[in-house]
Formats: sequence, C-alpha cells, structure tokens
Amino acid sequence: MPTISIVSALYNEEENIRSLHAQVREVFSKLPGYAYEHICIDNASKDRTLSILRGLSREDKNLKVIVNTRNFGQVRSPYHALLQARGDAVITVAGDLQDPPTLIPGFLKKWEEGHKVVLGIKESSGESPLMFFIRKRYYDLMSRLSEIELVKNFTGFGLYDRVVVEALRSLDDPYPYFRGQIAELGFEAARISYRQEPRRRGITKNNFYTLYDIAMLGLTHHSKVPLRLAAMLGFVMSTVFFLIAAGYLVAKLLFWDKFPMGTVPILIGLFGFSSVQLFFIGIIGEYIGAIYTHVLKHPLVIEKERINF
Repeated sequence: MPTISIVSALYNEEENIRSLHAQVREVFSKLPGYAYEHICIDNASKDRTLSILRGLSREDKNLKVIVNTRNFGQVRSPYHALLQARGDAVITVAGDLQDPPTLIPGFLKKWEEGHKVVLGIKESSGESPLMFFIRKRYYDLMSRLSEIELVKNFTGFGLYDRVVVEALRSLDDPYPYFRGQIAELGFEAARISYRQEPRRRGITKNNFYTLYDIAMLGLTHHSKVPLRLAAMLGFVMSTVFFLIAAGYLVAKLLFWDKFPMGTVPILIGLFGFSSVQLFFIGIIGEYIGAIYTHVLKHPLVIEKERINF
C-alpha cells in the first residue's frame, strides 16, 4: 500500500487547523488503497495553533507535528517540512485552506498514470482583482526573464513523487525558490486547474515585504537579465550623454555669446543618471544578498520538538 505525505505549513492558523485536519482525514477515508501521514510544521505560532495540534495528534497518529524554535519565514519552513516527508509521494496543502484538499484524489490519479509531478494551476481566485492581476503580470514577467520555463499561476500546490523529493534534497539550497526548483528539475508535469478560494478565517500572513522577498527570490535565482540590462543600459546612456555633451560643446563654440548653457540640462542629466544608478545598485544588491545567504549555509530551520514521528 503506497504512503502519501501531506505537508502543511502553519503560522497562527488556530481558526483553520481543525478544518484542515478534518478535510484531509475525510479525503483519505475514501481512499482505502492508500496510507497517509499529515505533516504540519508550526512556525512558532503565537496563538493556540500548537496546542490544538497537540490535541489532534493524540487522537490521530497519522498527524505528525514539527515545532520550530522561532519563525523562520514562509520560504524555509514549508520546504523543510517537505524534505522530512517519507511517503511515496508528497502533496503540499496550504494551512489557510485556500488550496482545496478535495483535489488530492485528482492528483493521485495523475500520479498513478505515471506522472512524477502534478501541479495545481490557479486559473482564477477569490482574492481582489487587483492582486490577482498583479500576480499574473509577475508570472508573465518571470516567464520572459527566466532562463528556464516557469509555470504560470503555479503557487506550489501539487504532488511530487519521492524521486522529485530526493532530487530536491540533493540541491541543498538554504533559501529555495520552490516553484523555480520544480521547473529546474525538468520532470514532465501534469496540470490540474482549480479556483483558489478566498481565506475565510484568520488573517493572511503576507504583506508587501514578504511578497517582494519572494518576487526577488525568483528573479535572482533564475535570471541574469537585470544584470545584463544594467550593463547594456549603462553603455547606451553613456553614449547618449556623450553625444549631448558634444552637441552642447559645439553649439557653445559656434554661438558663444548667444547660447547660454543653463543649469536645467545639467540637473536633468544628473538626477536621471543618478536614479538609474541607484535602481541597478539595488538590483545588484539583491544578487549579492542571494549569494551571501548561500555562502552562510544556515539550516532551513531549527526544530524544537517533533510529535508522532
């Protein structure tokens, strides 16, 4: 009997954890041909999430819990939990229930057909139209800039065979961009479309900084275009400013008394060039920060406790 690992990352999800556990349990009660484990990693929640998990784990030995010593962020913590899974296949399900557990049977059917990767593709969403539009434009931009083919509207929700998980372990990335890693491995993936429902309980943990962090993570991991753009734009701008300066010099020599130099062109050139410099210094800083993180080689998380392992 194959074993399926369900992995859920949690942080302050006291209002959702019981429903998440019940839905996963109900799905597998209708799949008698499978054994399963449900791994929940608690990222040092400040509410009752951990105490609820303790109670549920006493009643259900299929529920396994990893407790982090502190909040290690929404990039490292779920990835660490995925690497701890020992099932024949791993399915990631978000703790906020925006990824519907009802898709699990569909994932397993595609897996039984021989697919090593089955991706949930978010074709529509209950979030605000503005945020959904921004996300789609980001996916479009990354698809154009990336050196590999990234899957649009893929959030990480999906099924991954044990072979894929072992390949992820071999990458040894201390701050991974998971969606990019799946594309990097190159396994042919089946796709299942779904509508992502809005969060019904609790408060989202995403803010501008976390969304920006993930966006820059994807950019620095899978594209050198910004760096090359900086070099090319620097060459073009230096050429343009040189021609402008030469033109001003010729005009001043020919019309010495009638052609005032003025300060406006100087100020425009100064501030324009400085703003471009600052922008690309920031881009270079993002790449340097990514290199620094990899050089440090910190562990993904430090565990405080394990339950039912």
